[in-house]
Amino acid sequence: MAGHVNSLHDQVAQQLRDQIFAGALSPGAFVDESRLCEQLAISRTPLREALKVLTAEGLIRHEPRRGCFVNEVTEKDLDEIFPVIALLEGRCAFEAALHAGDADLQALEVLHEQLQQSAKQGLIPAYYAANYAIHEAIIAVAGNKWLAQVIGDLRKILKLARLQQLNAPGRLTQSLEEHMAIFAALKAGDAQGAEAAMRTHLTRQREALRQLAKQQHSRVAKPAAEHDTQKVMT
Repeated sequence: MAGHVNSLHDQVAQQLRDQIFAGALSPGAFVDESRLCEQLAISRTPLREALKVLTAEGLIRHEPRRGCFVNEVTEKDLDEIFPVIALLEGRCAFEAALHAGDADLQALEVLHEQLQQSAKQGLIPAYYAANYAIHEAIIAVAGNKWLAQVIGDLRKILKLARLQQLNAPGRLTQSLEEHMAIFAALKAGDAQGAEAAMRTHLTRQREALRQLAKQQHSRVAKPAAEHDTQKVMT
């Protein structure tokens, strides 16, 4: 019986994650428990257990006497998360370089060919998919379950932010070059080189996101300034 309850709240947690990542439950949104119970055809118990799981993951925050809300990721959060994930994924690349066999490198070769084709054709969604698959493959080759677990948790937070770093000017080409540098180090069995290249890759992702945020802020500020000028003129 306990196993059934556990599996149910795990299923509910995954359904809520899917809604959050799809934007159906947007950042800052109130989590309406009554509506979700009705929508998912469940009782309050598995829903509340699922909300505890998502709170522990950082996707949901609980406010006393107010209820649960979808978390919002701030620029400060990103500044704090990226150095940590760069360290962790760097370590994964280090361990992957030590453990990668011929079959692992062949599989990574195929993924990097997909990455190159996507970049060449400017297919950003396909590039994101190949990029994600490469990161996952490197984590798998590293074979360190603790690294995989912590990286997975941090990635959920980053996914919540709905980041689009490849939209920064020149970022697609730069990202591809970084990936090829990581792969070259993996093929050479250069653990320290792979670690350094991966850390550079993640650090530059943050720089690209910061650049995008500045551009968006400028676009928002410019119309507001023009509007104020028009008010003064009239």
